[in-house]
Amino acid sequence: MEVRIPKRTLAEGLSLLERVIPSRSSNPILTYLPIELSEHGLILRGTNGEVDLEVKLPAEIQGSGQVLVPAQTFSQIVRSAPGELVELIFETGERLGLHSGAFNTQLSVTNPDGYPELAFATPGPEKIAAARLAQALTRVRYAASTEEYRAIFRGVQLEMSPQGLRAVASDGYRLARYDLPMELSTRKLVIPAKSADEIVRVFKDAPGEVAFAVGEGTLTLVGENLRMAVKLMEGEFPDYARVIPQSFVLEATLPAEALRESLKRVAVLSDRNNHRVNLLFEGGKLTINAEGDYGQGREELGTQASGEPQLMVAYNAQYLIEALAPIEGAVRIRLSGPTSPSVVQAVEDTGYLAVVVPLRV
Repeated sequence: MEVRIPKRTLAEGLSLLERVIPSRSSNPILTYLPIELSEHGLILRGTNGEVDLEVKLPAEIQGSGQVLVPAQTFSQIVRSAPGELVELIFETGERLGLHSGAFNTQLSVTNPDGYPELAFATPGPEKIAAARLAQALTRVRYAASTEEYRAIFRGVQLEMSPQGLRAVASDGYRLARYDLPMELSTRKLVIPAKSADEIVRVFKDAPGEVAFAVGEGTLTLVGENLRMAVKLMEGEFPDYARVIPQSFVLEATLPAEALRESLKRVAVLSDRNNHRVNLLFEGGKLTINAEGDYGQGREELGTQASGEPQLMVAYNAQYLIEALAPIEGAVRIRLSGPTSPSVVQAVEDTGYLAVVVPLRV
């Protein structure tokens, strides 16, 4: 069995798998990379028990078969190979020969019989553009909780319906929601936030569309030369719509980037514990100030505002900065009161909405 493949192609395939395959595991076989030679090309696989991934690479192949190689060692060798072409020769016994330019080496290989079966399901006819799926997850991922006790809120909820795809994340202090119009069958599922990161990493630059299947406790995504299966979380979010205010005492519109950068500058001097920044809306301008152990910071921005002539609200600066991060162009901030949840929306991208709970003054 022999393989000839451009080094760049092989290295790119390995880069997709390197965060999925653990460098250490209580099950050592998971640290190995299954390599399969088939009529479809060179197939690489990996799993960490939560995410399964398969990558198909175009290559010149003679023969067929499958072996396991130490993933980390194999990746390091391929990346450092001096030639533009990599040749793999599956020799008799338990050796894999690798040749590239003037470099030659032999790696020990293992029989794949003990490797766990990956949980790929056969997708249905429905598809989502790969880049759009990654976009929806990226827009809301920041709001997912990192605390163990938050249980279901450590995931991103995907809601599919004939009206579209909705991604939602919340940690109890802020909420992010993103809607994509499309026609899908009705279903609801929660992806662990770390698995959502892997979906984004693998599919954000993938061409074309992704077909999917929701199986028993798993979501399978199938793209061009890619298959991924992720374990789902049990349960679903409580009724998060209740925390989104419907009436407001003040609405202000201003450039999102200017507000983000201003908050970053002023927040340098905010209290280390709660990162508090005060926003004072008054007379067509917004004054941002903070005070901490090292001094005070203050900056003014122009706004277009309606409602109460004056209102001050205090936020955790980081929460507000992260809520603004997905927004390009103008942002509309809608305030329901000094201690009630505030809504942050993109003026141009109407699919995005964030809720941030102010600090109590």
